[in-house]
Amino acid sequence: MNTKYKQITREQYSKLINQAAGLSDISQPKEGWIKTVRSALAMSGAALSKRLGGHRSTVSYLERSELDGGITLKKMQETAEAMHCHFVYAIVPNDSIEKIIDRQAETIARSIVEESSVHMMLEAQQLSKAENEKEIQRLKKQIIDELPRDFWED
Repeated sequence: MNTKYKQITREQYSKLINQAAGLSDISQPKEGWIKTVRSALAMSGAALSKRLGGHRSTVSYLERSELDGGITLKKMQETAEAMHCHFVYAIVPNDSIEKIIDRQAETIARSIVEESSVHMMLEAQQLSKAENEKEIQRLKKQIIDELPRDFWED
């Protein structure tokens, strides 16, 4: 795949993910989403269980499963629909995609420059701090442009 195509594709994915950034302030209510929405709708557990085609205890099981992380995405979707809601599932980055990539590229660039600096010091050809920093920034840009296969390997 050509580099320009990869870059355009990555930018499109980044835009999509960055749109979800507004969701980062949303956190699960203490009682979980199912019980919170059900309570807001004044819908009993028995009524929701019936809408889901289950026994009276179905909803209490689902509410416990949501809180302990054992509920499936499919079951969350079905439960949301039974309450006339829709279920949203997302992985929201802590920062913009660009900043995450930038930090990783800088870590890699610093590691390469520091390793090179040790060898150059041993040969009495050490660069100044400013020259090292300039090289780190140059290398970081190159790494971001190329995004090599081993970019996320430690």
